[in-house]
Amino acid sequence: MVLVFAETQNGKIKKAALEAVSYGHQTAQVLGSSCTALVLGEAEGMAELGKYGASKVYQVNNPQLRDFDSQVYAGVIANAAQQLGASVVIVNHSANGKSLLGRLSVRLQAGAVSGVNTVPTTTNGFRVRKSVFSGKATAEYEIKTAIKVLSLMGNAVQAVQVGEAVEAVALDVAVPTGRTKVLEVKRIEGKTPLPEADKVVSAGRGMKGPENWGIIEELAEVVGAATACSRPVADVHWRPHHEHVGQTGIAVRPNLYIAIGISGAIQHLAGVNNSKTIVVINKDPEAPFFKAADYGVVGDLFEVVPRLTEAFKKHRAAEG
Repeated sequence: MVLVFAETQNGKIKKAALEAVSYGHQTAQVLGSSCTALVLGEAEGMAELGKYGASKVYQVNNPQLRDFDSQVYAGVIANAAQQLGASVVIVNHSANGKSLLGRLSVRLQAGAVSGVNTVPTTTNGFRVRKSVFSGKATAEYEIKTAIKVLSLMGNAVQAVQVGEAVEAVALDVAVPTGRTKVLEVKRIEGKTPLPEADKVVSAGRGMKGPENWGIIEELAEVVGAATACSRPVADVHWRPHHEHVGQTGIAVRPNLYIAIGISGAIQHLAGVNNSKTIVVINKDPEAPFFKAADYGVVGDLFEVVPRLTEAFKKHRAAEG
């Protein structure tokens, strides 16, 4: 059986959790098994996980699970995996998932691979793949332990509805006592987290100053994208640090990444080159980013971006 930890935030199932359940369903099909989703704490829409491939949905509700604590959560997930007889445990390759992976591996005496982006194969042992060397190569790993633990890279698979809603059932498992007391949690509200964004509009020093960011935000709003920036922009406080993407910032894997006024230093490319489609807008035809781009526009961004925004608006209006 494949067990998927379905992440929640503010009492709602995250988009990444739907992707993880879809991935778990596909993995279960390869193994000739079933996919089960596990929700910790209170959450709306748990039954919807059944639509994405979970044949069963379990919930563990306990005051200890109100705030995320990797020690407590790992203990509960491991206990559930052992109680349900799971052979594969899947978490998201998110901040929470990264902190769970090692703990689960130790507790379950399981081999673990982080950041996988393909469904496992079993023709020559249980094998999974992931990107390495900042996306420049792909590595294949064989896991030989009885239980396997995987973290799924964001946007690596599409969340596809394949079934019907399944009623969530309470699961009685031991919940360890946490050693950490959470006093306050601060999150950026009202925006799609960058690792989960399907589309990202990012800009760099070519913007010349924070006062010009309005055209970036307008474009992002029109295409339904999250906004991001290069490290130099975050370092001079033109934009908040949580928007910094790159090797030393947030790694993103959107379906569309629009880079505006960013030269494309190797450190930035390392965090974005797994994007499915990259569009670069830069007035310098020799900008390194063009070598990684699927589409490029050589021109003054202050002329190109407003025209691009208007084109998107007309396209949306034509679609009704």
